[in-house]
Amino acid sequence: MAIVAEPVSGRVTGAEAAGSGPRAHRRSFLGSVVSGRSRPNVIGGVLALVWLVVVAIPIFMIIKYSFEPQGQYLSGGPLSLPTPLVGGNYSYMFHAGFGRYFLNSVIVTVGTVVLVVLFALPAAYGIVRSRSRFVGRTFRLFLFGLAIPAQATIIPVYLIIVKANLYDTLYAVILPTAAFGLPLSILVLVGALRDVPLETYEAMSLDGATARRILFSLVIPYSRTAIITVVIFSALGGWNGFIFPLILTQSASDRVLPLALYSFQGQYTTNVPGLMAAVTLSAVPVFLLYLFGRRWLISGFVGLGGR
Repeated sequence: MAIVAEPVSGRVTGAEAAGSGPRAHRRSFLGSVVSGRSRPNVIGGVLALVWLVVVAIPIFMIIKYSFEPQGQYLSGGPLSLPTPLVGGNYSYMFHAGFGRYFLNSVIVTVGTVVLVVLFALPAAYGIVRSRSRFVGRTFRLFLFGLAIPAQATIIPVYLIIVKANLYDTLYAVILPTAAFGLPLSILVLVGALRDVPLETYEAMSLDGATARRILFSLVIPYSRTAIITVVIFSALGGWNGFIFPLILTQSASDRVLPLALYSFQGQYTTNVPGLMAAVTLSAVPVFLLYLFGRRWLISGFVGLGGR
């Protein structure tokens, strides 16, 4: 009896093309396993929901108290809706100078971000490209700055600011805040620039590109995620800074939001709704910054600073 062997073909049969063949079933099974749809993470979902409730309740209470009248904010429960709904607490805070404090915080934040980016990016580029021992030791010195808290240097910083005739100015807040933001910013940018292939630097150098051309044409476009991470981190540090404004400023005209909230709490101890209105307004820029930049912030800190 003769045995006839059928030729093996790589073509897909009609049943498999229609999704009913064995290959289609294997692809469907593997796809469901890889995507995790066969086993939903119920425990993770429950814990995420619990964490959402834990975070949302204080935020709801802050916003709720900011819309309640001064004499009635304790009449209802902490989770009850404000009745009546009033907006006079916000106008009261602006009449108390909140607008000026808000503008000062914006100036400090923008100045801190500009200084950190202008100094950290060229420093990181020089550290990555240089093979000098002095540059390597300088980088280690910057890393040593990560272990020094700002509170430990407040006395020498105060003396330097006074000697430079910058006391009780916004410059006295911007300069130290930017200086203490440089170590981590340089570390993030160095990690991003080290991911650039060495052949790319050499190719641009052979084409006659200067160091400045490489910086603007290669380094900045490639490390844009790390730069955004540095911008967000520096902005948060400038916006939430408290120790430098407390020690290095004195007049109300140079007061920033964290220090203003502290003074509101001391001066208007009984005006809880007004204080909650100020807290709500001061938290809005931080919330928006994190909302739109959280992806770059997380990816930059985990070492994904490239494209």
